[in-house]
Amino acid sequence: MNESDVNEDVDVGSSVNKSGAAKKYVAEFLGTFVLVLMGCGSAVLAGYYIGNVGISFAFGLAVLAMVYAIGGISGCHINPAVSISMLAARKISVKDTAIYIVAQCVGAIVGAAAVYAIAIGNSKYSLAFNGLGQNQYVVFSMVSAFIAEVLLTFVFLLVIHGSTSEKAPKGFAGISIGLSLVLIHLVGIPITGTSVNPARSLGPALLVGGTALNQLWLFWVAPIIGGLLAAAVWRFIE
Repeated sequence: MNESDVNEDVDVGSSVNKSGAAKKYVAEFLGTFVLVLMGCGSAVLAGYYIGNVGISFAFGLAVLAMVYAIGGISGCHINPAVSISMLAARKISVKDTAIYIVAQCVGAIVGAAAVYAIAIGNSKYSLAFNGLGQNQYVVFSMVSAFIAEVLLTFVFLLVIHGSTSEKAPKGFAGISIGLSLVLIHLVGIPITGTSVNPARSLGPALLVGGTALNQLWLFWVAPIIGGLLAAAVWRFIE
C-alpha cells in the first residue's frame, strides 16, 4: 500500500466518523422533538380528556418509543441532564455532550412550535391561558419545586444508568426508563408540571414567556444537579 492509499483510507475513515456523528446529533434532535410533541402535546391537546395520568404515560411512552427508535444511534439522551450525567460518568465526550445539548434544545423548541401550530387551529385555544405544557411552580414554593426536580431527576438518571449498565438484562432498558418517567410525572405534575429535562422546559417557555421564562433557571439548575448526583452515586455503587 503506497502513501496515497494510506491518505485515502484516512480520508474515508474521517468522512465515516463525521457522518456517524452527524447522525447521532440528528437523532437527538428528532428524539427531543418527539418527546415535546407527544408529551407537551398530550397536555395541551388532550389533557382535558386524559388527565395527569394520561399525560404521565404520554411522556413515558414517548421516551420508551424513542429509546428503541434512536437508542442504537445516539443512546437516546434527549435531555441535557442525561447528557451531562453521562459526561460525569465518563460515558460520553465533552464535544458530544455540548452538541447533544444544542440538538436537544433545538428539537424541543421545534416540538413546542409544532404543538402551538396545531393548537391554534382550535378557536378556543389561548397561548396565554392554555399554554404549551410549560413547567412552573405556582401552588408549591420555589424550594419545594427545586427539591422535587433534583430528586426526581436523580431517580430518573439512576434508573437510566442502571438500565443501560452491562450488568442489566439486555433489551429492556426502554421499558424501565419509560415507566420510571411515567412514575416521576405522576408525582411531579402537581408540583412543577414535571421537567427533569431542561430542554423540555426550554421549548415551551420560550414561546409562552412570562412566568415560565422567569422560572426557567430552576428547570435547568435542579435537573443538572440531580443528574450529577445520580452519576456520582452510580459510580460508587456499580
